[in-house]
Amino acid sequence: MGIEAMEVDAATNLERKQAVYRSMDERFEIKNEKYRGQQYSEIYFIRLHTIRNLLNTLAQKWKPHLPICTVLGLEKDKECILIGTLYKHMKLKPCILDEYSKERSAIPIVKPHNFMHSDDKLILEDESGRVKLSGTVISPSFFVTGTVVALHGNETNAGDFLVQDILEAGLPPQIELPLESSEDKYVVFVSGLSVGSGASNPLQFQLLVDHITGHLGDDKEQVDASKIVRVVIAGNSVEISHGLLNGQTLAAKDQSRLSEPVKELDIMLTQLAAAVPLDIMPGPNDPANFALPQQPLHRCLFPGASAYNTFMSCTNPHLFEIDNVRFLGTSGQNIDDLDKYSEAKDGLEFMERTLRWRHVAPTAPNTLGCYPFSDRDPFLIESCPNVYFVGNQNKYDTRMSRGSEGQFVRLISIPKFSESGVAVMLNLRNLECHKLSFSTQLQF
Repeated sequence: MGIEAMEVDAATNLERKQAVYRSMDERFEIKNEKYRGQQYSEIYFIRLHTIRNLLNTLAQKWKPHLPICTVLGLEKDKECILIGTLYKHMKLKPCILDEYSKERSAIPIVKPHNFMHSDDKLILEDESGRVKLSGTVISPSFFVTGTVVALHGNETNAGDFLVQDILEAGLPPQIELPLESSEDKYVVFVSGLSVGSGASNPLQFQLLVDHITGHLGDDKEQVDASKIVRVVIAGNSVEISHGLLNGQTLAAKDQSRLSEPVKELDIMLTQLAAAVPLDIMPGPNDPANFALPQQPLHRCLFPGASAYNTFMSCTNPHLFEIDNVRFLGTSGQNIDDLDKYSEAKDGLEFMERTLRWRHVAPTAPNTLGCYPFSDRDPFLIESCPNVYFVGNQNKYDTRMSRGSEGQFVRLISIPKFSESGVAVMLNLRNLECHKLSFSTQLQF
């Protein structure tokens, strides 16, 4: 009896580890929101101006013997460096005007997953003009509209700019990681809970909550759970039927169908917030603004969870530090949009490109909705994160990415939990991560 009592006491005396947290979401917060008189050209100008200053410096080391020209200053057959914003002319890119075209019946309605076509063309633009790009060095399938690059080449007799070499901004400078600690501390990432959808399994979600709060598993698993210092929910936490949102007054039963998923989510978040610090980010399916940066989900949606000071409603994208380890993440819209308008072998390659281009959402505002900022481009990556995560992806994937100046970034692709039953656990000590899988199927 004495030994059993000691084991019970040891289990009940487990204390959750603590970590220092700092939110850096101010850059993504929209204050004094207005649309009247603001144009999207301003955000493109700020992007070009900021990254061009950087590329000007890099180009002097890259090819110091070549002059840096403007589009208007090009001379035939004279090699130079052009710095500007890429525009990709796409044959299959959806156009709102097609919806009202008289000849619409004669045009095949194309709804592919990817809008790439062999006839796509790249154009480089600066304040002085634009020029069509040619040559095999630059591939339209790799780049998207909105990327700022430096190109080495020359103007041809046809008036094109024949590209011979490409310079990207590369990964930005990175803060030094703290000295490796001897103790393990974990951050858990989960996305695509989709509470209220047919794919969502409440028991599966409850198993995740019970594991994190230490109510599931043997002694070793409970010790591991006590080392979880934060949970980050990366978007698409609820799913509400859009068929109900038709502008008509809702009947009482339909009103409950709208509110029930949020109430159910709040019950689960309350259990989490009572045990561990928690960040929740909005996603495309959540009751938040559509355009990036998405603003924090209103705390009144979560009366239970918001009563705890451990509950944090955050922006998307989300920038923060835990024990001086810097995290940057999105709910997936930026990578999903890149997947529609360019090609890569996997989602992690798209993530690496956004780091090298120093921009979280290069396709905004062209094909990805965003607020028309007139004083800044908040999506510019000024400091390289140590961990870069993206939610609501098709599968779990991760790897370390390395920059030319020794930067190391842990890339994490977080799958939809409602479909996969998978969350991701990252160790702050060494940035190693592994997946947590939960299943309600009996295994024989």
